[in-house]
Amino acid sequence: MANLEAFIGKWRLISSEGFEDYMKELGVGMAMRKMGNMAKPDVIISKNDDGQVTFKTESTFKTSEFTCKLGEKFDENTVDGRKTQTLITLDDNNVLIQLQKWDGKETTITRKIEDGKMIVECVMNSVKCTRVYQKV
Repeated sequence: MANLEAFIGKWRLISSEGFEDYMKELGVGMAMRKMGNMAKPDVIISKNDDGQVTFKTESTFKTSEFTCKLGEKFDENTVDGRKTQTLITLDDNNVLIQLQKWDGKETTITRKIEDGKMIVECVMNSVKCTRVYQKV
């Protein structure tokens, strides 16, 4: 049963595997990758009354935010400067699936809750990154 409420709140990054390789696959430059690897971002997920969901990522380097309606495509400007066509859906297994497409490329970011933690998997081509967040 899909339940967005499980994702609502503030989450702090506690572990990250494969992020450097994932950023490289995205085409992120070396300086930005170094900063991205050092950042320990907080992610704040909230929902407003009309059903729109806001994803805010805060770190000492950069803060980014976007608001969308689940199941509707929107234009996203990513932290690393890509302009993507993005679609976020919540499936029956309570997995948030974010599909970003740009310049003939695509990446998928999935978020799921396991044992009270938010597990975020980023996949592009054969490169996979796993980031784990704990609720603050």
